[in-house]
Formats: sequence, C-alpha cells, structure tokens
Amino acid sequence: MNYSHQLNAFQLCSLVVVRILLGWYLLYEGLAKLFNPHWSSFGYLKSAQGFLSGFFHSLADSSQAIDVVNFLNIWGLIAIGLGLILGILGRIASLSGAFLILLYYLAHPPLIHANEVLMTNENTLWVDKNLIFISVLVLLYLFPTSNIIGLDRFIFFKRN
Repeated sequence: MNYSHQLNAFQLCSLVVVRILLGWYLLYEGLAKLFNPHWSSFGYLKSAQGFLSGFFHSLADSSQAIDVVNFLNIWGLIAIGLGLILGILGRIASLSGAFLILLYYLAHPPLIHANEVLMTNENTLWVDKNLIFISVLVLLYLFPTSNIIGLDRFIFFKRN
C-alpha cells in the first residue's frame, strides 16, 4: 500500500526518523553482542520469570539451544536494525522486531510481584521499554514508510 497520499510530509518524516532511530538502537545492540566475546543469553534466560519461565530456563539448560539463541539474537538484531535503517523489507523487519522484543518482554515481564534478578535502573510496572518498542514496531508495520523513503521503494517499484 502507498500511504504517501494519507500522510503529510511532517508525519512521514517523523515516522522515518523513528524507524531509523529504532533501527540504530537494534543494530547497535546486535553489534555490541557480536563483538563482546563474553556475551551470552544464558543469564537472561536463566533469570526469566513469568508464565513462560520454564521454557526460557530449558533453553538456558541446553548448551546447543544457547548457541542457537545467541546466534538468532545477535543476527536477528543486526538484520532487523539494518532493515529498519535502510528501509529494506520494512514490514518484515518491523514484525520480526516486534516478535523478538515480545520474547524479551515475556522473559522478564514488569509485574508487581516479579523479583527481578538482573539489576537495572528501571522501575517499571506493566509497561517497560520493551512494550514501548513493540508498540512502535507495530506502528511501523502498519505505516510502512520504507515503501516511500527506503530501499523497498526500489525493490517493490511497480510501473503504472
């Protein structure tokens, strides 16, 4: 769909800026994990809470699963970040990013009685940065600016 006739220039530019900023954040997170030889998802998975904690703990208990999770996490963040920045496969990048961050949210939900093992500076209740990121990624999915400003414009170019 082409939303250029529905969005004014300021709205379009605002969505593109949000897309690029979130893309940069995710790309940087992936690169930071890639270049840190000591990074592993083990601690995050092992300290998971909530109704899916058993699933996340079982992943942490398997060295093969940890290797797969680490690979998918690092390269998923990098691919999603690049997709958002460059506007390439923007809808897929947005949906994939929302799913990945939903897994983060479900592993460590910001609930009243959750005893967070990881020490953070965040004091959240129900809504945390992950839920906000998910919401923004869904918004970017619904308004795919990469079709207007991004490589998707050239990839999916249709002649009239």
